[in-house]
Formats: sequence, C-alpha cells, structure tokens
Amino acid sequence: METWANVAPIIDRGGKWYSDIGTETSKGTKVFSLVGKINNTGLLEVPMGITLRDIIYKIGGGIPDGKQFKAVQTGGPSGGCIPAEQLDLPVDYESLTEAGSMMGSGGMVVMDEDTCMVDIARYFLAFTKDESCGKCTPCREGTVQMNRILTDFTEGRGTLEDLDLLENLAISVKSTSLCGLGQTAPNPVLTTLRYFRDEYVAHIVDKKCPAHTCLALNTYGIDPEICVTNGHGCGVCRRECPE
Repeated sequence: METWANVAPIIDRGGKWYSDIGTETSKGTKVFSLVGKINNTGLLEVPMGITLRDIIYKIGGGIPDGKQFKAVQTGGPSGGCIPAEQLDLPVDYESLTEAGSMMGSGGMVVMDEDTCMVDIARYFLAFTKDESCGKCTPCREGTVQMNRILTDFTEGRGTLEDLDLLENLAISVKSTSLCGLGQTAPNPVLTTLRYFRDEYVAHIVDKKCPAHTCLALNTYGIDPEICVTNGHGCGVCRRECPE
C-alpha cells in the first residue's frame, strides 16, 4: 500500500524529488504505527534517517507520567527491541538491521521502565510460534522450545544452562529456517539477550523480576515500619494479598 501511495506523487514531482528525501541508501519516507507507552499514539509518516529520539520525543511527546524510556521494538512482532542507549539511531534499513531489529511492517512499540524485557520476548515469541506454518523443523520446533524456556524464566524455573540453550536455539532458528517468519522470529529474544541480559540473570539467579511484571516471582511481606500494628500480624493485609 505504501508503494502504491508513493507512485502518484513520484510521477507528479519526479524521481529526484523523492530520492532527495531520506538517506543515501534508504530513500523516501516510511509510515509507522506508534503505540505503547507513549503520549501521542497513531500513524505517522517520517523521512528515512530520522532518529528514534525525534520520533519518540518530538512527535510522540515522550513517555507518560514522567517515566523513563526503556526500549522500542520496530518492525512488528518479529522486530528487535532497541534500548535507550541507541535512541539516536537513524531509522533506515541498514541501521535497524545492525541493531538487531528491522523496518518490517512499520510497527513501533514503545516501552517504559515498568516493562519486563523477558516477558516481552515471551509475548512476541508466543505470537510467532502460533503463526508458524510448521513446514520446517527449525521454526516449528524451535519457537516452541524458546517459548517454553522463556515461560520458565518468567515463572521462576529457569537455569543459566537454559539461558545458553535459549541463545543457541535463537541463532539456529534464525539461520536455518526456510522463510522470513522463522528467520526473524528470534529477533525479540536475541536483542533482549544482547541489551538486557541482566534482566534474564535476575529472573534466573535472584528469582526476581526487576519490573515486577512476572507475578510468579513477586513476594509479599509486612513492613513493620509502615504496618499499623507494628508488624504484630493481625492478618488483615494477608487476606487482601494475592496468593
């Protein structure tokens, strides 16, 4: 659809007009669907080469409630998660690929400090797992196994050996799958391992979710300093806490 939409103005204004927009290797504009933890969601058309920072802060209006930007996933469910350290990354095909993501369908999901990157990887991989046609073994079986390992991490059952296995599986699925779905499905896994490995270690070693998103890893206790009974254990709060 974007290609068809560009045909008429190119015919009207000429190829040079269009090629003057964007970068040397990524010409023209790109339409993105900006969603997630962002003040201004919606569809936007931007010139190739614009930075992620300009999209998220100048166009998107930044992160709601004064929270910190954590990552953005580009390219749809098979895209990679790009961290805050790369906010000045230009949005073009080469730069996104080098960062472990892709242009893809133009999806752009913004995440804030309350997002668990392990759970995000599990969420997107669950989608691509279900979308697999099942023709080739790497995608059919590999996505299932990666999803199982990620689920174990979010529920406190993972080990450091599983972490190595997950990374090896992701690399194998990416390099041996027959079609684009299998070749890109590991992107959320590989980029979260690349940029947020400490969160995986926290889930495995400390049995804690830094973002407090994975409920199975949350623990509850009484703080004597703020308890109205000085921590003597009346039991009222226990009835309100989740099991």
